[in-house]
Amino acid sequence: MSTVRIGGASGFWGDSATATPQLLKVPGIQYLVYDYLAETTMSILARARNKDPELGYATDFVHAAMAPHLRALLERGIRVVANAGGLNPLACRDALAQAAARQGLTPRIAVVSGDDILPLLPGLRESGIADLPSAPYSANVYTGARGIAQALAQGAQIVIAGRCVDSAMALGVAAHEHGWAWDDWDRLAAGTLAGHVIECGAQATGGLYTDWQAVPGWDNMGYPVIDCAADGSFVLSKPAGTGGLVAAGCVAEQVLYEIGDPASYLMPDVACDFRHVRVVQLDADRVSVCGARGRPPTSTYKANATWRDGYQLATMLAIRGPQARAKADKTAAALLDRTGRMLREHGLADYRETCVEMLGCEALYGPHARPLPTREVILRIVVRHESAAGLGFLQRECASAGTSMGPGTRSSFQGRSDIQPVVRVHSFLLPKAQVREQVLLEDLVTPVPPPSAEAPSGQPLPARDAPETRQEEDWPAQDDGPLAVVALQALAWARSGDKGDTENIGVIARRPEFLPLIRRQLGAKQVQAYFAHLARGPVERFDVPGLHAVNFVLHEALGGGGMSSLRSDPLGKSYAQMLLDHPMHVPPRWIELGWLAPP
Repeated sequence: MSTVRIGGASGFWGDSATATPQLLKVPGIQYLVYDYLAETTMSILARARNKDPELGYATDFVHAAMAPHLRALLERGIRVVANAGGLNPLACRDALAQAAARQGLTPRIAVVSGDDILPLLPGLRESGIADLPSAPYSANVYTGARGIAQALAQGAQIVIAGRCVDSAMALGVAAHEHGWAWDDWDRLAAGTLAGHVIECGAQATGGLYTDWQAVPGWDNMGYPVIDCAADGSFVLSKPAGTGGLVAAGCVAEQVLYEIGDPASYLMPDVACDFRHVRVVQLDADRVSVCGARGRPPTSTYKANATWRDGYQLATMLAIRGPQARAKADKTAAALLDRTGRMLREHGLADYRETCVEMLGCEALYGPHARPLPTREVILRIVVRHESAAGLGFLQRECASAGTSMGPGTRSSFQGRSDIQPVVRVHSFLLPKAQVREQVLLEDLVTPVPPPSAEAPSGQPLPARDAPETRQEEDWPAQDDGPLAVVALQALAWARSGDKGDTENIGVIARRPEFLPLIRRQLGAKQVQAYFAHLARGPVERFDVPGLHAVNFVLHEALGGGGMSSLRSDPLGKSYAQMLLDHPMHVPPRWIELGWLAPP
């Protein structure tokens, strides 16, 4: 079966510059795909473009990923697809073309545009779409893979897109190489899964793995390579001689990363069903993935609009010595009381929001924190105000803690903290018919055909079978004799991810025999109670039988999420780690058989 070999060279803006050179050494590599965008990144790009109209794209793509390696890429015929264009793909193209010209190179660079819907916002507001910002920084829809595939078919060597979905780069490559029809739902779902697995770079090859102790060579982490077959199945590996780990458990974690209902993972090109995906360890260097199913997509795109909503200041102080936590508590109260009084004296409103965290005291664990004495605390104080001037008092006054408050206080790490504008995100749905994508390649501008009128993308999705609708059983399991208590980590792998203010935690049983017990003891109610100090909304649980897994979705769990959150973990990266400490009651014979992972 013919395959296309794709390297995942970036998982976010700021990823390692080592990815491109190591992937260039992979025999037979045909494509490199680079994912740079997230909701938080778009907020940063919006702020940058607001300062300088020539910015708003991922500059690392031009200067770190492409310029040093452009000649090698072109000589070997390796093609590149990236969403580095962000809010300004034309500026990204021009900067790359200039970098190439300085080397005497003229690559064929295509831009896929149409995701920028900022000009549409006034009309959308008049049409009744609620809560659209009156003075937006940016507005974009999450487009799919069609424009990318079209650009490749037109001969582009490098394709730069704006806010397409993260998986679209790999799906566009696979659809182009294998000639998939845009109503071949199962293959489109499989290609989406391939893109989803490699879109976060080394997360698929050992990064963030629950069993991190087993992952060697962090200094030279290998980035993922997939060989995607014509039926959409793929084999994942990494460059020879690199660090990292190719493990079924790690890939399964990535399959569930940042998804909600695994039966309805809604993408622009296809509605995916990942419940019966299978991940199989072929050997020490390869994992195979297959089993995604697809249905027609919805008739709408997800859209995000960003706007400035006040200002914030985050400051940190190091406090050491006996009773460090108590000194930090008193310091935080004193600084907030003092600066609150100053605001009133100057006729300014009080802080809109405040957040105090004691890093080093398991601040995010809430009631699950272990009361261990510590002699070193990082006091983190974050405040928000309508005006930048309202934050100037704390920006200045926190320095006084170094001489007038608790002993052992260092009041500054790198001078005064910066006051930053707060960029918020509003998400909404926009009919696909209102979006006009196009490919710009040299002097040629060609429209991207919208979803076929014959495809039932505007009709309700077909009813799905629901093996996951079983009632949760009472726990603990009915076993003979007393049960032993272990942490969930002994039974499962887990990874967490964010979508706005929603968090998901995928929990994968290490052995199929463990899944019934995990289901009995770890229901939505248990997880909601465990995270009650962080999650304000409901918790849902979905079954993923192909992976012997469950996926939890926690709503209103991130304090607003992204740049809207004051928390030290606004993306919820630590939630899975916290859940892995959840106590589980297991039959003692599992311990005797050596089935459980060591702590």
